[in-house]
Amino acid sequence: MAKNTVLTLKQKVDEGRKVTMVTSYDYTMAALTEAAGIDMILVGDSLGMTMMGYDSTLPVTMDDMVHHTRCVTRATDNTFVVADMPFMSYQQDLATALENAGRLMKEGGAQAVKLEGGVRCVEQIRAMVEAGIPVVGHLGLTPQSVNAFGGFKVQGRSVETARQLVEDALAIEAAGAFCIVLECVPSNLATLITERLTSAFTIGIGAGNGCDGQVLVVQDMLGMTAGGFKPKMVRRFASLGETIVDAFHAYDDAIQSGDFPAAAESYKDLDAEVIDQLRAE
Repeated sequence: MAKNTVLTLKQKVDEGRKVTMVTSYDYTMAALTEAAGIDMILVGDSLGMTMMGYDSTLPVTMDDMVHHTRCVTRATDNTFVVADMPFMSYQQDLATALENAGRLMKEGGAQAVKLEGGVRCVEQIRAMVEAGIPVVGHLGLTPQSVNAFGGFKVQGRSVETARQLVEDALAIEAAGAFCIVLECVPSNLATLITERLTSAFTIGIGAGNGCDGQVLVVQDMLGMTAGGFKPKMVRRFASLGETIVDAFHAYDDAIQSGDFPAAAESYKDLDAEVIDQLRAE
């Protein structure tokens, strides 16, 4: 497997092939993702919900993101790793935005950073790109703005909001973003945005198959979410949650019955004389 870079990913799109991306937040899952030949890993701030038990991404800190990004990049040589910039890590001022993006690259080992927002993030994107930091944009349903949106809702339904999404995409592309995630956007609008872009490519999640690639949260696609939660845009490619629970039940049963550990799973006994001496003592 060849190493993925900004240039090789763009070349893949130019050749008419799709880019594959999944989220990953730890060493084990990242190693499996690389073994499968997936192009990109997103260390998303969705780890706040999938790994930390929060009800949104808002509590996630820079330290959380650096820690999980480093876990992922230790496992990857060829997969292109993108790290999310968490809420309020880039919105305040350019100096703070650059410092935090630099941490994800230097301490986390990421190859790019992702931030949410359109026109309002143009200056941050431009400054990061000028500093040599590749940037992925994120439009549509941006989870850090869930309170402003009034919940997790499809974006771009009206003429005005659809036009704004197109303008946002063109603006952040012009600022230097090499890729844009489109989340929960009507399929034909996502296709239109993809067609309008010239230097950036699109990654869809709940945005139809007209995008240049797709991303899913790994716990969703592998059926590892508690309570059977399944967003509309998710296709389950496995039911690992059920498999894991069944394995835990089998483990418990084997312990209770005395079947585990068996002789083959145990180390050689001490000589009988040694045990007799210890008992006598």
